[in-house]
Amino acid sequence: MRRTASLVLLAVAVFLTALSPLLRWYAFPRLVKIPPSQYQEMVLEAENATLLDYATMQPKKVSEVTIVQTLKGDVEASEKIERSAGRDVVVWDGLSHVVGPDGKMVSQIPERYIFDAHTQAPVHADGEHVDGDRVRREGIEFKWPFLTEQRDYTYFDAQTRTSAPIHYRGTRNFRGLEVYYFEQTIPWTQVRMPKKLPLKGVTAASVARTGTTRWYTTKRMFWVEPVTGAPVNGQEIHKEELRGGTLLGGRDRVTAFAGHVKMREDYIDHTVDLVAGQRQLVLLMTSYLPWGLAALGAGVLTLALVLEARSRRPRPAAPDGDHRPHALSVGP
Repeated sequence: MRRTASLVLLAVAVFLTALSPLLRWYAFPRLVKIPPSQYQEMVLEAENATLLDYATMQPKKVSEVTIVQTLKGDVEASEKIERSAGRDVVVWDGLSHVVGPDGKMVSQIPERYIFDAHTQAPVHADGEHVDGDRVRREGIEFKWPFLTEQRDYTYFDAQTRTSAPIHYRGTRNFRGLEVYYFEQTIPWTQVRMPKKLPLKGVTAASVARTGTTRWYTTKRMFWVEPVTGAPVNGQEIHKEELRGGTLLGGRDRVTAFAGHVKMREDYIDHTVDLVAGQRQLVLLMTSYLPWGLAALGAGVLTLALVLEARSRRPRPAAPDGDHRPHALSVGP
Protein backbone atom coordinates (compact mmCIF):
# COMPACT_ATOMS: atom_id res chain seq x y z
CA MET A 1 0.00 0.00 0.00
CA ARG A 2 2.84 2.40 0.90
CA ARG A 3 4.62 1.65 -2.33
CA THR A 4 1.50 2.42 -4.38
CA ALA A 5 1.07 5.72 -2.54
CA SER A 6 4.72 6.62 -3.11
CA LEU A 7 4.39 5.95 -6.86
CA VAL A 8 1.29 8.16 -7.06
CA LEU A 9 3.06 10.94 -5.13
CA LEU A 10 6.10 10.60 -7.39
CA ALA A 11 3.90 11.11 -10.47
CA VAL A 12 2.29 14.18 -8.87
CA ALA A 13 5.74 15.58 -8.01
CA VAL A 14 6.94 15.15 -11.60
CA PHE A 15 3.77 16.84 -12.92
CA LEU A 16 4.10 19.84 -10.58
CA THR A 17 7.80 20.25 -11.27
CA ALA A 18 7.23 20.12 -15.05
CA LEU A 19 4.30 22.56 -14.82
CA SER A 20 6.44 25.20 -13.10
CA PRO A 21 8.72 26.09 -16.07
CA LEU A 22 5.83 25.62 -18.49
CA LEU A 23 3.88 28.40 -16.76
CA ARG A 24 6.86 30.75 -16.80
CA TRP A 25 8.37 30.08 -20.22
CA TYR A 26 5.42 28.79 -22.27
CA ALA A 27 2.12 30.00 -20.82
CA PHE A 28 3.24 33.48 -19.71
CA PRO A 29 4.54 34.69 -23.12
CA ARG A 30 1.31 33.50 -24.73
CA LEU A 31 -1.36 34.39 -22.16
CA VAL A 32 -0.21 37.75 -20.74
CA LYS A 33 -0.84 40.50 -23.28
CA ILE A 34 -2.26 43.97 -23.83
CA PRO A 35 -6.02 43.76 -24.55
CA PRO A 36 -6.89 45.09 -28.02
CA SER A 37 -9.82 47.16 -26.71
CA GLN A 38 -7.85 49.08 -24.07
CA TYR A 39 -8.59 52.80 -23.64
CA GLN A 40 -6.30 55.20 -21.80
CA GLU A 41 -6.39 58.90 -21.09
CA MET A 42 -3.60 60.97 -19.59
CA VAL A 43 -3.49 64.67 -18.72
CA LEU A 44 -0.17 66.50 -18.54
CA GLU A 45 0.46 70.11 -17.59
CA ALA A 46 3.20 72.69 -18.03
CA GLU A 47 2.91 75.50 -15.50
CA ASN A 48 4.40 78.96 -16.14
CA ALA A 49 5.20 78.01 -19.71
CA THR A 50 6.05 80.12 -22.76
CA LEU A 51 3.57 79.90 -25.61
CA LEU A 52 3.44 81.59 -28.99
CA ASP A 53 0.45 83.83 -29.66
CA TYR A 54 -0.19 83.05 -33.33
CA ALA A 55 -2.34 86.16 -33.75
CA THR A 56 0.59 88.50 -32.96
CA MET A 57 3.44 85.98 -33.54
CA GLN A 58 4.85 86.96 -30.14
CA PRO A 59 5.80 84.50 -27.37
CA LYS A 60 4.25 85.15 -23.98
CA LYS A 61 4.24 83.66 -20.50
CA VAL A 62 1.08 81.74 -19.64
CA SER A 63 -0.08 80.18 -16.38
CA GLU A 64 -0.58 76.72 -17.82
CA VAL A 65 -0.54 74.61 -20.97
CA THR A 66 -2.48 71.33 -20.89
CA ILE A 67 -1.80 68.25 -23.02
CA VAL A 68 -4.48 65.57 -23.15
CA GLN A 69 -3.22 62.26 -24.54
CA THR A 70 -5.65 59.48 -25.42
CA LEU A 71 -4.98 55.95 -26.64
CA LYS A 72 -7.93 53.97 -27.97
CA GLY A 73 -7.72 50.36 -29.13
CA ASP A 74 -9.19 49.54 -32.54
CA VAL A 75 -10.32 45.91 -32.20
CA GLU A 76 -11.52 45.53 -35.80
CA ALA A 77 -8.22 46.80 -37.19
CA SER A 78 -6.17 44.59 -34.87
CA GLU A 79 -8.11 41.46 -35.90
CA LYS A 80 -7.58 42.29 -39.57
CA ILE A 81 -3.82 42.71 -39.12
CA GLU A 82 -3.60 39.55 -36.98
CA ARG A 83 -4.87 37.44 -39.87
CA SER A 84 -1.90 38.42 -42.03
CA ALA A 85 0.71 38.85 -39.27
CA GLY A 86 -0.02 35.52 -37.59
CA ARG A 87 0.30 36.91 -34.06
CA ASP A 88 -1.65 38.92 -31.47
CA VAL A 89 -1.64 42.59 -32.46
CA VAL A 90 -2.83 45.78 -30.77
CA VAL A 91 -3.76 48.91 -32.73
CA TRP A 92 -3.79 52.12 -30.72
CA ASP A 93 -5.20 55.32 -32.18
CA GLY A 94 -3.54 58.10 -30.24
CA LEU A 95 -4.28 61.81 -30.05
CA SER A 96 -2.19 64.53 -28.43
CA HIS A 97 -4.42 67.57 -27.91
CA VAL A 98 -2.71 70.73 -26.62
CA VAL A 99 -4.70 73.65 -25.20
CA GLY A 100 -3.70 77.00 -23.73
CA PRO A 101 -4.93 78.60 -20.49
CA ASP A 102 -8.01 79.92 -22.30
CA GLY A 103 -9.01 76.38 -23.31
CA LYS A 104 -8.38 77.01 -26.99
CA MET A 105 -6.59 74.44 -29.10
CA VAL A 106 -2.87 75.03 -29.73
CA SER A 107 -2.15 71.88 -31.73
CA GLN A 108 -3.58 68.44 -32.31
CA ILE A 109 -1.54 65.48 -33.53
CA PRO A 110 -3.12 62.05 -34.18
CA GLU A 111 -1.15 58.86 -34.68
CA ARG A 112 -1.68 55.13 -35.12
CA TYR A 113 0.63 52.77 -33.24
CA ILE A 114 0.59 49.05 -34.15
CA PHE A 115 2.49 46.60 -31.94
CA ASP A 116 2.77 43.01 -30.72
CA ALA A 117 0.38 42.43 -27.80
CA HIS A 118 2.92 40.30 -25.90
CA THR A 119 6.32 41.91 -26.57
CA GLN A 120 5.29 45.50 -27.47
CA ALA A 121 7.56 45.29 -30.53
CA PRO A 122 6.24 47.34 -33.47
CA VAL A 123 4.25 45.59 -36.18
CA HIS A 124 4.48 47.27 -39.57
CA ALA A 125 1.17 47.42 -41.40
CA ASP A 126 -0.93 49.78 -43.49
CA GLY A 127 -2.24 52.67 -41.41
CA GLU A 128 0.84 53.18 -39.22
CA HIS A 129 1.25 56.98 -39.13
CA VAL A 130 1.94 60.18 -37.20
CA ASP A 131 -0.24 63.18 -38.10
CA GLY A 132 -1.17 61.47 -41.36
CA ASP A 133 2.45 60.87 -42.38
CA ARG A 134 3.31 57.23 -42.93
CA VAL A 135 6.02 56.02 -40.57
CA ARG A 136 7.89 52.80 -39.86
CA ARG A 137 8.58 52.65 -36.14
CA GLU A 138 11.60 50.98 -34.60
CA GLY A 139 11.64 50.34 -30.88
CA ILE A 140 8.93 51.00 -28.31
CA GLU A 141 6.52 53.87 -27.71
CA PHE A 142 4.24 54.60 -24.74
CA LYS A 143 4.90 51.23 -23.03
CA TRP A 144 7.91 49.10 -22.14
CA PRO A 145 7.82 45.28 -22.44
CA PHE A 146 6.62 43.06 -19.63
CA LEU A 147 9.56 42.27 -17.31
CA THR A 148 11.50 45.37 -18.36
CA GLU A 149 15.28 44.92 -18.09
CA GLN A 150 17.90 47.23 -16.63
CA ARG A 151 19.27 48.36 -19.97
CA ASP A 152 18.82 50.95 -22.69
CA TYR A 153 15.92 50.60 -25.14
CA THR A 154 15.14 52.12 -28.53
CA TYR A 155 12.30 54.64 -28.23
CA PHE A 156 10.31 56.20 -31.07
CA ASP A 157 9.96 59.99 -31.07
CA ALA A 158 6.76 61.09 -32.77
CA GLN A 159 7.95 64.66 -33.44
CA THR A 160 11.08 63.70 -35.40
CA ARG A 161 9.54 60.43 -36.73
CA THR A 162 12.79 58.70 -35.77
CA SER A 163 13.99 56.28 -33.09
CA ALA A 164 16.86 56.79 -30.66
CA PRO A 165 18.17 55.15 -27.47
CA ILE A 166 16.41 55.88 -24.19
CA HIS A 167 18.88 55.28 -21.38
CA TYR A 168 18.38 53.32 -18.17
CA ARG A 169 19.52 55.56 -15.28
CA GLY A 170 18.93 53.34 -12.26
CA THR A 171 16.34 51.91 -9.90
CA ARG A 172 14.25 54.24 -7.76
CA ASN A 173 11.31 54.14 -5.36
CA PHE A 174 8.23 55.95 -6.62
CA ARG A 175 5.26 56.11 -4.26
CA GLY A 176 5.92 52.66 -2.84
CA LEU A 177 6.78 50.98 -6.15
CA GLU A 178 10.26 49.97 -7.27
CA VAL A 179 10.68 51.55 -10.71
CA TYR A 180 13.33 51.88 -13.39
CA TYR A 181 14.17 55.44 -14.42
CA PHE A 182 14.85 56.19 -18.12
CA GLU A 183 15.99 59.36 -19.91
CA GLN A 184 16.15 60.39 -23.55
CA THR A 185 17.39 63.71 -24.93
CA ILE A 186 16.46 64.75 -28.46
CA PRO A 187 18.80 67.54 -29.68
CA TRP A 188 17.51 70.48 -31.68
CA THR A 189 15.99 68.93 -34.80
CA GLN A 190 13.89 70.38 -37.61
CA VAL A 191 10.44 68.78 -37.46
CA ARG A 192 7.23 69.04 -39.41
CA MET A 193 4.57 71.61 -38.66
CA PRO A 194 1.35 70.11 -37.21
CA LYS A 195 -1.29 69.82 -39.89
CA LYS A 196 -3.93 71.30 -37.56
CA LEU A 197 -3.04 74.80 -36.34
CA PRO A 198 -5.03 77.23 -34.16
CA LEU A 199 -5.46 79.98 -36.78
CA LYS A 200 -8.27 79.52 -39.26
CA GLY A 201 -6.95 79.28 -42.80
CA VAL A 202 -3.34 78.80 -41.68
CA THR A 203 -2.00 75.36 -42.57
CA ALA A 204 1.34 73.59 -42.45
CA ALA A 205 1.59 74.03 -46.22
CA SER A 206 0.95 77.80 -46.08
CA VAL A 207 3.56 78.20 -43.31
CA ALA A 208 6.07 76.21 -45.37
CA ARG A 209 5.62 78.61 -48.28
CA THR A 210 6.85 81.46 -46.07
CA GLY A 211 10.14 79.65 -45.51
CA THR A 212 9.58 79.43 -41.75
CA THR A 213 10.61 76.12 -40.19
CA ARG A 214 9.81 74.43 -36.88
CA TRP A 215 12.52 73.09 -34.55
CA TYR A 216 12.23 70.99 -31.42
CA THR A 217 14.26 69.59 -28.53
CA THR A 218 13.22 67.69 -25.42
CA LYS A 219 14.52 65.83 -22.41
CA ARG A 220 12.15 62.89 -21.90
CA MET A 221 11.90 61.12 -18.51
CA PHE A 222 9.98 57.98 -17.56
CA TRP A 223 9.54 56.07 -14.30
CA VAL A 224 8.66 52.51 -15.40
CA GLU A 225 7.29 49.72 -13.22
CA PRO A 226 9.42 46.82 -14.52
CA VAL A 227 7.06 43.86 -14.01
CA THR A 228 4.24 45.33 -16.14
CA GLY A 229 6.42 47.64 -18.24
CA ALA A 230 3.97 50.48 -17.57
CA PRO A 231 5.21 54.04 -17.00
CA VAL A 232 3.78 55.35 -13.71
CA ASN A 233 5.14 58.85 -14.29
CA GLY A 234 6.39 60.80 -17.27
CA GLN A 235 7.86 64.27 -17.78
CA GLU A 236 9.40 66.32 -20.58
CA ILE A 237 11.44 69.49 -20.60
CA HIS A 238 10.18 70.55 -23.99
CA LYS A 239 11.10 73.45 -26.30
CA GLU A 240 9.91 74.44 -29.77
CA GLU A 241 10.99 77.30 -32.02
CA LEU A 242 9.98 78.78 -35.34
CA ARG A 243 13.01 79.85 -37.37
CA GLY A 244 13.59 82.04 -40.41
CA GLY A 245 11.24 82.92 -43.23
CA THR A 246 8.95 85.87 -43.76
CA LEU A 247 6.43 84.79 -41.11
CA LEU A 248 8.68 86.04 -38.29
CA GLY A 249 9.00 89.58 -39.66
CA GLY A 250 12.77 89.48 -39.98
CA ARG A 251 13.45 87.76 -36.68
CA ASP A 252 15.85 84.83 -36.70
CA ARG A 253 13.83 82.66 -34.30
CA VAL A 254 10.77 82.78 -32.02
CA THR A 255 9.90 80.47 -29.13
CA ALA A 256 6.72 78.58 -29.97
CA PHE A 257 6.61 76.63 -26.71
CA ALA A 258 8.87 76.10 -23.70
CA GLY A 259 7.89 74.34 -20.50
CA HIS A 260 8.37 71.48 -18.08
CA VAL A 261 5.54 69.06 -18.90
CA LYS A 262 4.41 66.82 -16.00
CA MET A 263 1.65 64.30 -15.43
CA ARG A 264 -1.20 65.72 -13.37
CA GLU A 265 -1.25 64.43 -9.80
CA ASP A 266 -4.63 62.71 -9.94
CA TYR A 267 -3.57 60.77 -13.03
CA ILE A 268 -0.34 59.72 -11.31
CA ASP A 269 -2.32 58.39 -8.32
CA HIS A 270 -4.74 56.52 -10.60
CA THR A 271 -1.89 55.04 -12.67
CA VAL A 272 0.06 53.87 -9.61
CA ASP A 273 -3.03 52.13 -8.17
CA LEU A 274 -3.85 50.50 -11.51
CA VAL A 275 -0.29 49.29 -12.13
CA ALA A 276 0.07 47.94 -8.58
CA GLY A 277 -2.91 45.65 -9.20
CA GLN A 278 -1.74 44.55 -12.65
CA ARG A 279 1.71 43.85 -11.22
CA GLN A 280 0.31 41.14 -8.96
CA LEU A 281 -1.34 39.39 -11.92
CA VAL A 282 1.92 39.31 -13.88
CA LEU A 283 3.87 38.13 -10.82
CA LEU A 284 1.33 35.33 -10.38
CA MET A 285 2.35 33.93 -13.78
CA THR A 286 6.06 34.70 -13.62
CA SER A 287 6.94 34.11 -9.96
CA TYR A 288 4.28 33.09 -7.45
CA LEU A 289 2.81 30.11 -9.32
CA PRO A 290 6.06 28.78 -10.90
CA TRP A 291 8.05 28.94 -7.66
CA GLY A 292 5.08 27.73 -5.61
CA LEU A 293 4.57 24.73 -7.88
CA ALA A 294 8.30 23.95 -7.83
CA ALA A 295 8.35 24.07 -4.01
CA LEU A 296 5.19 21.96 -3.80
CA GLY A 297 6.67 19.45 -6.24
CA ALA A 298 9.84 19.19 -4.14
CA GLY A 299 7.72 18.62 -1.01
CA VAL A 300 5.64 15.91 -2.67
CA LEU A 301 8.81 14.27 -4.02
CA THR A 302 10.30 14.18 -0.51
CA LEU A 303 7.15 12.58 0.85
CA ALA A 304 7.19 9.99 -1.97
CA LEU A 305 10.79 9.07 -1.22
CA VAL A 306 10.05 8.72 2.49
CA LEU A 307 7.14 6.38 1.80
CA GLU A 308 9.22 4.40 -0.68
CA ALA A 309 12.02 4.01 1.85
CA ARG A 310 9.60 2.80 4.47
CA SER A 311 8.04 0.29 2.09
CA ARG A 312 11.46 -1.28 1.49
CA ARG A 313 12.29 -1.85 5.15
CA PRO A 314 12.16 -5.56 6.19
CA ARG A 315 9.24 -6.30 8.40
CA PRO A 316 10.15 -7.47 11.92
CA ALA A 317 9.81 -11.27 12.47
CA ALA A 318 6.92 -12.58 14.56
CA PRO A 319 7.86 -13.42 18.23
CA ASP A 320 9.15 -16.98 18.67
CA GLY A 321 6.64 -19.45 20.20
CA ASP A 322 7.39 -22.18 22.79
CA HIS A 323 9.05 -25.05 20.81
CA ARG A 324 9.50 -27.47 23.73
CA PRO A 325 7.81 -30.86 23.19
CA HIS A 326 4.48 -31.23 24.87
CA ALA A 327 3.61 -34.31 26.91
CA LEU A 328 1.04 -36.54 25.34
CA SER A 329 -2.10 -36.94 27.26
CA VAL A 330 -2.80 -40.64 27.74
CA GLY A 331 -6.24 -41.62 28.65
CA PRO A 332 -7.00 -44.10 31.54
